[in-house]
Amino acid sequence: MSSDRLFVYGTLMRGFDHPMARLLAGHAEFLGEATCRGRLVLVKHYPGLLLSDAPTDIVHGELFRLHVAGELLRELDMYEACGEGFPEPTEYLRQLVDVARADGAPEKAWTYVYNWPVTGLPRIESGRFLEHQADSTSFTMRTSTSRST
Repeated sequence: MSSDRLFVYGTLMRGFDHPMARLLAGHAEFLGEATCRGRLVLVKHYPGLLLSDAPTDIVHGELFRLHVAGELLRELDMYEACGEGFPEPTEYLRQLVDVARADGAPEKAWTYVYNWPVTGLPRIESGRFLEHQADSTSFTMRTSTSRST
């Protein structure tokens, strides 16, 4: 199954002054806020998504429609260091997930799921990375060599 939708929950969201967020904004249409079932953990200065079936585990993010999905996803895979050519296990895996738009409409979208051990990583209880970032006095904007969606 394929999709031209992308769900982002971290530094690829609008409002982050990051080269890859600008690339996404320039090559995709913002469809609105969305959620998926999962938990966020803080990995260094960026979030990692762990999928969950629990109805109370909600991650808040944004949904985009990619203009040229294949090309842009390859670029984002490079940023997230996942896919062919990267040593296994990669930090992130790109997966199709169920997301809900703000009006409740379901969608299938690609997202990047955290794939490394999470023992000792703090959970972002709100499921909102932007909220966590705004509350954090120690947040440092990551460089273009860093990864996260």
